[in-house]
Amino acid sequence: MKSDHDYVVTLPHVSEFPEPMAVKKGDRVAVGELYDGPEGWPDWYLCSVPGQEAGFVPEQIIDRHADGFGTMLEDFTNRELNVVEGEVLYGERQLNGWLWATRVSDGASGWVPLDNIRARGSVS
Repeated sequence: MKSDHDYVVTLPHVSEFPEPMAVKKGDRVAVGELYDGPEGWPDWYLCSVPGQEAGFVPEQIIDRHADGFGTMLEDFTNRELNVVEGEVLYGERQLNGWLWATRVSDGASGWVPLDNIRARGSVS
């Protein structure tokens, strides 16, 4: 039976961030600039924590404070999943133009741009 959460990669994606950030619920992060790239991915803020590379975090999971910092509302990693055309993914969560997905073939998980995938069984 086909799941509504199955996707097929239509365009490859390779992460530009080899060292993803990982934060836990309750962690304090410095909230920086809003992402403003040509892709139009809304509401991703460049955040940083001591000892890790800065990374983009979706606005919905940050309790932003007036002092330029915020508190994480849930555990999060900005790990992106490197994918090639034709791979099958199981999608778990969509946020701001991205899908948190698990590759069916090996169980690896990460974020993939929605523009690079289509629901399995749909016409592209």
